[in-house]
Amino acid sequence: MDNYKLNVCGLERDLPIIQISENLKIASFVLLGDAELAAKAGYELSKKINCDIIITAEAKGIQLAHEIARNLDEKSFIVARKSEKAYMNDPVSVEVNSITTTNVQNLYLDAKDAEKIKGKRVAIVDDVISTGQSIAALEALVEKAGGDVVQKLAILAEGDAANRKDIIYLEKLPLFEI
Repeated sequence: MDNYKLNVCGLERDLPIIQISENLKIASFVLLGDAELAAKAGYELSKKINCDIIITAEAKGIQLAHEIARNLDEKSFIVARKSEKAYMNDPVSVEVNSITTTNVQNLYLDAKDAEKIKGKRVAIVDDVISTGQSIAALEALVEKAGGDVVQKLAILAEGDAANRKDIIYLEKLPLFEI
């Protein structure tokens, strides 16, 4: 199996290159469980963030959002869930179709989380921004809840996302077209 050598925050990771469609391969970056990289990336991104509250989508962005919130001495952050939970009252939802998922998914916010966002300056945090579909869905969710997205941050910008002017990221990650 081919690997891509990633250097971010002074750390090196060997990422397996996997085929996700007939014409496309990606370097598979999984932050979950990498406490060292999450801590360093969270520290670096916390220097660039300026908002009232942070939101991320379940699940890979949670570790990063936690580190950023901890560095900013924030008591909480918001997690958009990928399924509606029994405890949710009057949830707000939007659809999302990400490059790494095969089906259309939904993102949900409980009414109490939507209330925390209402009227606030919100930063969206994710591990990787690629097509931008996940970020766009989070942005739509924040807007539905009455918040204002002021920043979009990630550890990596994949492919053409690295050319976007509306995101903050630490390193580029190439796409491998066949």
